[in-house]
Amino acid sequence: MYNLDDTIAAISTPVGEGGIGIVRISGKQSLEIAERLFRSAKGRRLSEVRSHQMIYGYIIDPEGGAPIDEVLVSVMRAPATYTKEDMVEINCHGGLLPMRRVLEAVIRMGARMAGPGEFTFRAFMNGRIDLSQAEATLDLIRAKTESSERLALEQLSGRLSEKINHLRERLMQVCAHVEASLDFPEEEIETAEAEEILENMKSLSRELRELAGTYEEGRFFREGLAVAIVGRPNVGKSSLLNALMEQDRAIVTELPGTTRDVLEEYISIEGIPLRIMDTAGIREAHDLAEAEGVRRSLRAIEGADLVLALFDASTELTEEDILVIEKITNRRAIVVLNKADLPMKIDGEGFKGNFPVVVISAKNGEGIRELKETILSMVFKGSISHEGFIVTNLRHKLALEKAYTCLERASTALQEFSPYEIVAFELRDALDSLGEIVGAVTTEDILEMIFSQFCIGK
Repeated sequence: MYNLDDTIAAISTPVGEGGIGIVRISGKQSLEIAERLFRSAKGRRLSEVRSHQMIYGYIIDPEGGAPIDEVLVSVMRAPATYTKEDMVEINCHGGLLPMRRVLEAVIRMGARMAGPGEFTFRAFMNGRIDLSQAEATLDLIRAKTESSERLALEQLSGRLSEKINHLRERLMQVCAHVEASLDFPEEEIETAEAEEILENMKSLSRELRELAGTYEEGRFFREGLAVAIVGRPNVGKSSLLNALMEQDRAIVTELPGTTRDVLEEYISIEGIPLRIMDTAGIREAHDLAEAEGVRRSLRAIEGADLVLALFDASTELTEEDILVIEKITNRRAIVVLNKADLPMKIDGEGFKGNFPVVVISAKNGEGIRELKETILSMVFKGSISHEGFIVTNLRHKLALEKAYTCLERASTALQEFSPYEIVAFELRDALDSLGEIVGAVTTEDILEMIFSQFCIGK
């Protein structure tokens, strides 16, 4: 996938204007390359600097000899580094030009431009972290609430890895018992021992199933709950978005059809990130732009974890409202009756039994707290907890489910007195599936799929 013998370099801070920008170098030639470019203000050489020290000076243009930027250089020697290789971080001024010129100078001295996630890839390949910890690094970067950040930090610390490795060790012991009968066929497994092996397999199956079952909750912490606000034009969808965010984010006018596209924003409710989608009003479109907006609204309904179907309670239901009701049939939805600050002409009786109903005024904030509580109860059924182990990654969930299925087949084969080769094959398959989570078993396709999601420089 990547050549681990190269020395790599990249800008590791966001590109733009800032107080500081970091050019990161990792590999065997890191110190040599940096030393050829760096001039200490006091004449010190980088090779003389102790590990994990910073030194002040200048990066010099290797061609003209003129200073490129005033910098602080961090020297970090293997193995006590992020990649377990020699590393140098050049802290320069955070403008686009200084960072680019410093990086170009480093590349001219022999470094190669790093690929996406290549620093973290080296940390994995060199044994500093396992594959699930590498994925947790990406989750930490993308975290949108304190809860999702805390979950990512727990997994980065190796908490999930310890659980998976413990399950693998127990599974290896079961596998060893079964395979011993293949190596020494004259020593058949006693009935009592077979029952113990079967009980261990069933116990592992239960734990794997329970762990895989935490994914739905974990996914919400990691990715956010997709919530679509839908309704006919001018019922207050943009006002509801602003009320949920507690700031004016969407344009609100008296004219129906102001929103022509799906507007997305993140909010946090009790640590759960919600991806709120304010959609165009659902009605018969009057022009091509509005028609496209309506189509996107319908797609948002299909892709949402939860739909907030908004109705203007100060008017009777219209044909467009009926169309909205049809579109949310068989969907997880909450009926929201807006404009409670005006005389109400409809109530929630007609909706009860099919959907929860919440009465609000997006204008003055009435009912917004109750709506947030209803959103959480709809998704988590009143139970929100990230104590214990939670799976947040779909790849991990699928691997756990495969391991669970293999164990179930192994249990059935053992109970039906099938050849031990079949039982051992299923156990090995389950073991490999768990190994894929932590990277004990990998393929280039899996690694490329994971690390291609990283930004360059991490």
